Amino acid sequence: MPGGVFIFNWFIQISCTGSITVKSRVLILGDSITQSSFFRGIFLLLSFWFKAILIYLALVVDEFFVKSELMGISNSREGSWRQGSLNRSNSSSWDSYLWYNQYSYDQESSIIAPRSPSYYPHMKHEPAYFPPSGQVLQDYNPSSRERGSDRRVLQRRYSTIADNYRSLDQVTEALVNAGLESSNLIVGIDFTKSNQWTGKRSFNGKSLHHIGNGLNPYEQAISIIGRTLAVFDEDNLIPCFGFGDASTHDHDVFSFYPDKRFCNGFAELLSRYREIVPHLRLSGPTSFAPIIEMAMTIVEQSCGQYHVLVIIADGQVTGSVDTRHGRLSPQEQKTVDAIVQASKLPLSIIVVGVGDGPWDMMKQFDDNIPARAFDNFQFVNFTEIMSKNIAPSRKEAEFALAALMEIPSQYKATIEHNILGVRKGNVPERIPLPPRTYGAASFNSSKPSHLTGFRPSVPPYPEDTTSTYDSQLCPICLSNSRGIAFGCGHQTCEECSEELETCPICRSPIRSKLKLYF
Repeated sequence: MPGGVFIFNWFIQISCTGSITVKSRVLILGDSITQSSFFRGIFLLLSFWFKAILIYLALVVDEFFVKSELMGISNSREGSWRQGSLNRSNSSSWDSYLWYNQYSYDQESSIIAPRSPSYYPHMKHEPAYFPPSGQVLQDYNPSSRERGSDRRVLQRRYSTIADNYRSLDQVTEALVNAGLESSNLIVGIDFTKSNQWTGKRSFNGKSLHHIGNGLNPYEQAISIIGRTLAVFDEDNLIPCFGFGDASTHDHDVFSFYPDKRFCNGFAELLSRYREIVPHLRLSGPTSFAPIIEMAMTIVEQSCGQYHVLVIIADGQVTGSVDTRHGRLSPQEQKTVDAIVQASKLPLSIIVVGVGDGPWDMMKQFDDNIPARAFDNFQFVNFTEIMSKNIAPSRKEAEFALAALMEIPSQYKATIEHNILGVRKGNVPERIPLPPRTYGAASFNSSKPSHLTGFRPSVPPYPEDTTSTYDSQLCPICLSNSRGIAFGCGHQTCEECSEELETCPICRSPIRSKLKLYF
């Protein structure tokens, strides 16, 4: 009886790259009969079938690993090669969506960090924007070059924000979807000298601050803002400030109350405005920097709560007579710098233009200021909207739409930049001056007791009987004496008149310039 010993060896090898190898070996030990070619062929055939079965089992094991990878099942030994596989592959838009909603880039600390649950809005719909295609999470501690690239992409995304809405309901819905159910309003009002003549066409030649039986453009704007934007104010307490009068010029702001308290709603704001306006002296020059920095101070003191600053102004920032050479005036430069610095805080700026304008510089501020973390500035031409031949309710809706149009995207930008609910620690701290009143009104109007019907809500600030505005000063720079008279009769200093082609007061073309001698 022939006999022998048959030894079968099978090897399954799984490499670190995920490849699977099956090897087999047959050892035949015995006498010459056992080692005959007949028996050898049978055993080789059996070995082949066993190898086929093992290959099938190996494929099942490999499929298990692949499914585990897709489902995120990993261990310390598998993590390295699967991470490498993810890095080599292109991510889908869904991968980017998951990554985007789980992590946000902190511009200040330059690290990838989970969102703070206190400021992560509940989205009812999918976000309106996604990371660029192919963007994947490479590392929890990206290199400085990668961090800088991500920051530049984020800044480019919000460097300009498009006006994407067509109705007030769409804007309101977008605000709710972005998580902004309430905010805080800050109001700044322009009391510069130009208000006396920029109502020539739009306000029948009267000062834009004229207090009469009807509402002046500032009162109209305040009233409509109160009916449309106040719904988003959280506590109905509104910080109100003035700038550009004889006490502040282009350096400071004054509070509406001597004790610096806020107005309780827009009704009180309007009432207080009518009380103090007849006793202010309009001056200049115009700069938005002080009121923007005042708003930054309030945001910082609130520990980074989202605020909306509404500036109501009659024109643009005082320009330079050398603008043809592309140079900014000191007021323009400081305003640009303040807007850029404000983009590092959760603060949106809305400028409401009343009067005749011009508004070309405001449009430049709205669209072309560089180096901002996000587009935080919106200009609304109030005069243009109110002059349309449509129903008053439609005018108000159109104004609210124009004012709020960019707020949803601006609020989202503050979340992405991780500046919401954060104190910076390096914000300029401004202290507003008290309102300064004078013995006579700053422009022609009736006495306030006859016009307003309001009794003073607080004791008046001590009156200043000395005039700080010299009638011989140039109405543009408010520093040099008047030395040039135009054919229309208005006058400026010699320096400011050099580049003027139209009268800054009546807007008529300048056909002649006469030098004055005193």
